[in-house]
Amino acid sequence: LGDPKSDIMKAVLRQSKAVPAMALFVLMLMGGRCFTPSGAPRRARSAVTMRATKSDAIGLAAAKLSKAAYPFMTQVDWNDHTFWTVPGSDAISWTKALGKVIDHGASMDSEMVKEGCLVHSNAIKNLGANGVCSEAELTAINAAIGRMIASAPESKTMAVHDAVKALIPPEVPPYLMSKVNENNAKKAYAALIEFTEVVKANPITPSTPQSTLSSSSASSIKEAASKMGKAVYPFMKQVDWTDDLWGKTVPGQAQKTLKAVDKMILMGTQMDSAALKEAALAHVKAIENMDDKGVMTPEDLDAINTGIGKTIASVPHASVMDVYQSMGNLVSNPGIPQYVLGKQDPKAALEAYQSLMEFKDTVRAAQKNERPEEQGFLSADQNIMLISAIIALNVVGTLLVR
Repeated sequence: LGDPKSDIMKAVLRQSKAVPAMALFVLMLMGGRCFTPSGAPRRARSAVTMRATKSDAIGLAAAKLSKAAYPFMTQVDWNDHTFWTVPGSDAISWTKALGKVIDHGASMDSEMVKEGCLVHSNAIKNLGANGVCSEAELTAINAAIGRMIASAPESKTMAVHDAVKALIPPEVPPYLMSKVNENNAKKAYAALIEFTEVVKANPITPSTPQSTLSSSSASSIKEAASKMGKAVYPFMKQVDWTDDLWGKTVPGQAQKTLKAVDKMILMGTQMDSAALKEAALAHVKAIENMDDKGVMTPEDLDAINTGIGKTIASVPHASVMDVYQSMGNLVSNPGIPQYVLGKQDPKAALEAYQSLMEFKDTVRAAQKNERPEEQGFLSADQNIMLISAIIALNVVGTLLVR
């Protein structure tokens, strides 16, 4: 198993808890709800364009914001690990705050969120060595974020603001200001406030996503999730969810991590909208019901696994593999899986793993059923990759929530 005293693991555990993860907040807010019905991308893009035109004030305001904020944006060191670090407080408090973030995303219009995810992905692909996107890409991102927030109830937007603000140590804002030109930062802030007023004045009514997943696939996944839950729950209960390890970033280059996140964002855009909303709300409910040690109820565990299974069944196999490969490249060399496993009860972990393998078979069968073009048999290597991908998605989802 991985050596917790290795230099890399020490780097993980040394990361400061006193600096903010503003970039992570944005990724959570945007990437945590990147979905639209996978069967109709052109129709979704067309609908977004038509509805966005009705609120073009947000697009014009986004261009104005970008122009004012771009000098500030170019001064920020986006490769700084500050933006991948959770500041202050404890794991349970942050979990509750992230519950508000997830709930906010689940209330947004799915088409608007997909558009937001795609413009983020485009910017990530074109990033230079300094991690700064172009002003045009920034405008597209700002417009997309504005429309997403305009499609959500103001109460949920404020719930995110209040929950996160309460956890940021008072030293953080002055610390961040000390690293940039104060005048540029204040101009960017003033432009942002003006932008928020435009967004508030141009609300967008969100559409209701309809599931494209067949009832037979949904039913089989739900049954398999319940069976897995009985085997997995003993393992879940013995994990220390209050460990601040879950708030640490993967050691390595910031842009390499961002490229891996991009694969997750793209897979999210292909997921069944209704299934992803179901999974998001299952996480919200689980967070609300968890005990003071961060342990969810058996019923909430079943609901989360059902939602995860449905979302994975609704996307192309190749997209799942892209996530697996990119995440695997991040965590394998530092020995993170081995290190995390070394902190658990091996017997409980093995039983949970074996049950997950059965669940994987059900999800894969549903994936083939939903996507006839993927009916071909998998090779042994491909099967192993699918197993690992589902494990990685469960681990990543747990880390993001915990």
